[in-house]
Amino acid sequence: MVSFIHKQRMKIMILSFLLIVSGFIAHYVFDQKLIFDVTFIIASVIGVLPIAISAFQALKVKVISIDLLVTIAVVGAFIIKAYEESAIVTFLFLFGAYLEQRTLNKTRSAIKALTEMAPETALKKMDDGEFLEVGIDDVEVTDILLVKTGAKVPVDGIVLSGSAYINEASITGEAVSVKKVVDSKVFAGTILDNGTIEIIAQKVGEDTTFGKIIELVEEAQDSKSEAEKFIDRFATWYTPFVLVLALIVWVITQDVALAITILVLGCPGALVIGVPVSNVAGIGNGARHGVLLKGSEVIGNFSKVDTIVFDKTGTLTIGHPVLRYEAYYELDKKDIIPYIYSVEKQSDHPLAKAITNHLKDAKTLPIDHTDVIKGGGIVASIHERKVFIGNTVLMKDNGIEIKSDIMDEISRLEHEGHSIVLTAIDEKLVSLMGIRDEVRPNLKKDLKHIKKMGVKNLIVLSGDNQGSVDIVAKELGLTKAIGNMLPEDKANYIKELMNEGHIIAFVGDGVNDSPSIALAHIGIAMGGGTDVAIETSDVVLMNDNINKLPHALGLAKATKHNMIQNILIAIGVVVVLLVSLFWGEWVNMSIGMLVHEASILVVILNAMRLLRFKTKIN
Repeated sequence: MVSFIHKQRMKIMILSFLLIVSGFIAHYVFDQKLIFDVTFIIASVIGVLPIAISAFQALKVKVISIDLLVTIAVVGAFIIKAYEESAIVTFLFLFGAYLEQRTLNKTRSAIKALTEMAPETALKKMDDGEFLEVGIDDVEVTDILLVKTGAKVPVDGIVLSGSAYINEASITGEAVSVKKVVDSKVFAGTILDNGTIEIIAQKVGEDTTFGKIIELVEEAQDSKSEAEKFIDRFATWYTPFVLVLALIVWVITQDVALAITILVLGCPGALVIGVPVSNVAGIGNGARHGVLLKGSEVIGNFSKVDTIVFDKTGTLTIGHPVLRYEAYYELDKKDIIPYIYSVEKQSDHPLAKAITNHLKDAKTLPIDHTDVIKGGGIVASIHERKVFIGNTVLMKDNGIEIKSDIMDEISRLEHEGHSIVLTAIDEKLVSLMGIRDEVRPNLKKDLKHIKKMGVKNLIVLSGDNQGSVDIVAKELGLTKAIGNMLPEDKANYIKELMNEGHIIAFVGDGVNDSPSIALAHIGIAMGGGTDVAIETSDVVLMNDNINKLPHALGLAKATKHNMIQNILIAIGVVVVLLVSLFWGEWVNMSIGMLVHEASILVVILNAMRLLRFKTKIN
């Protein structure tokens, strides 16, 4: 029966409204006082049922809810035969709850739209070479799939053949089509605008980038901010306070109607709904624009950030550096290159990719063993020869001598902004390579806007040499630049900043960034980065789009301000109503509930403005 009544709340609300209208018509048009009373009695009884059930269920878990205030008020009004007010109060309360649910559903529409975009089928290559349409659950990693014009890409994968233009708005928030060719990455849920491609599946189902977006945003919308936790605590004490106040007023004045009216006026409905609807709207906006905010608490912390620390390669720079200088020593170039190419093929680091792209026609040697030295490079064994590839720190730590003339050349290259990759075989330095990356376009303008939003410090920390880091910092107008840093050095530096009282956000994309991302108050991962960085972060900028950072920060600040506005509106309404009750003549139970529901509508509409929020960059 309880479940049945809850499911019929909307029908009860409509029936209550019809009864109230019928009662007014009977009384004021046909002068039928009996029909007037009967219709309002029925409306009061059926209207209070779902409210009283909710109040009882809350009491079972030792929570004194707003529903209890309304239930007591309605029962009291019924006892003193104020049938008109009891019926109107129940209808308005049910109508307010309906508006809240409808609006929350609307603010979640961005996530619902994403869910509906999830692919359900795929064209899978079978053993006979033909492509057969199968359910998405039947697709496994390494399967080869065909995607045609107008279809959704079913999985995360790599293009094997063909070319196409793909709309990646579901991942990046940008509706501009992106050209995909052989070896390009494609993402589930994106739409192929023009062309035909064959892809090999790398991630399927919930493991795809698209699946993670939905999962992360749903989790974020269910989390609670500090403001929401405060309101929960506030409501725990506030509701009993209103009950006690009404009791005291009744004892002193012996005015039952006045005490009941206090119960109705004290309902903080707008306060309860105001903060959650702001957070849900803010998170929904972010999801639609390629920004994942992992929860309401993240929004609160992000809005207070005064220092943003960046990794360099792949974050401030494009992450597609090019080999611009190479020198070889001790051995012939043709003998050294296969060792370098074979080892660097094992790495996903942007510098390694620059080298392998440059040496793509080189011979590959079988590797016996590799060790990745975080912040240093790679140590490998090939044909019982030990190969060291990395920076000067790696060489010095392994006792490999770097001659003075080579050190001079390294200094010159670093001053020109090159990243240095050294190679040693059997503890002899055999190669020096200089690699340069380009700063991301329009980033200087974005960072300037971020400063205008109140971020005082923009710092770059990099494992790269100081010269190349300084050049990037100067070009972007950063506050500070520190190079030659290992992952633990970055983490220690962030700890120092936090101890000084700064609110820190760290932006990075690699495995070596994950400790700093996890440590900072707000960890921000580039969506094209590693899974580890994305999982440990609080904010994800999809598809490597750091140009979304101003929107993310602006959205967090706008959402926080919106929450505060809603709290002030809600508290202000309660204060005005209670003051007017004692020192005015216009407030009664029905008007009080009407004003409450109007205030709920106001905070809902205020929160929904966040769905249209856009950051304007001058």
